[in-house]
Amino acid sequence: MRILIDYKENELGFEQLKIDSAKYLSDYAIRVKFSDGNERLVDFKPFLSKSLHPSIKKYLDEDQFSNFKLTDGNLIWNDYEMIFPIWDLYNGKIEA
Repeated sequence: MRILIDYKENELGFEQLKIDSAKYLSDYAIRVKFSDGNERLVDFKPFLSKSLHPSIKKYLDEDQFSNFKLTDGNLIWNDYEMIFPIWDLYNGKIEA
């Protein structure tokens, strides 16, 4: 048996990467600025539209979706009901 470890994320310092700011634009898109100075426009609409889980589907209500917070460098909704890996946000793509 071989165990393969991908050190790529750790080598790039992703364990210390945080979100400095996030701004809701419209149509489920958030502009996210990271602690390394990079910015990404993240489109959450495909993820939300494909989800079958009721606790995720409720965020198709734009008022609920736009009510996120930054906590400890993470983008969260409703006391961690919805949170995404920093790596996904940094890549600008949320997988369903």
